Amino acid sequence: MAAINPRQIKGNWADGYALDIHTTGSVYLGVNEYGHDVYDTTRSEVGELLYRLKYRSDLKAAEELIAVAVAYIAPNAANFDVVVPVPPSGVRAVQPVITLADGIGAALNIPVANCIVTTRPPTQLKGVVDPQRRRELLEGLYALNGDPVRGRRVLLFDDLFRSGSTMNAITNVLMGQGGAASVHTFTITRTRSNQ
Repeated sequence: MAAINPRQIKGNWADGYALDIHTTGSVYLGVNEYGHDVYDTTRSEVGELLYRLKYRSDLKAAEELIAVAVAYIAPNAANFDVVVPVPPSGVRAVQPVITLADGIGAALNIPVANCIVTTRPPTQLKGVVDPQRRRELLEGLYALNGDPVRGRRVLLFDDLFRSGSTMNAITNVLMGQGGAASVHTFTITRTRSNQ
């Protein structure tokens, strides 16, 4: 099983954790023949598994990540009534967040509610470092489909935590419109800096 080093993630939710940081280092190598910056990046064990899942559609990596996540969550699983995944921000052959949430929910016998929807096509926040601009891009982006969280204890799940802007916006929807009893968050990795 992959080694983990759990890190607390803070936001407007009750409590939250990431299994580890995503990358441990990155060295700039220059520009490739296509004009793109190239880096030699090292990742934590779970960061490498997540990279393989996201960018190589490696379902074996998903199985390993699910096993590690389940082992970490299991002692507190009774505190959650439903897992809510953050909706994917882009199109992929394999959607990591959905694949992992479904696997974690099934292993822990906690229902998964894909109830957060976007009201318009989302903008990738990866390169947006200005907190005010991130908030503007997220304003009104998320809504609740149905009523699956009212009075329930939610485990909000995402694969990677950067600044918390997305999870804060979704927590507001879950607690406000959704009437959730509580929201806790869980991610596989977090970035080294929270921008």
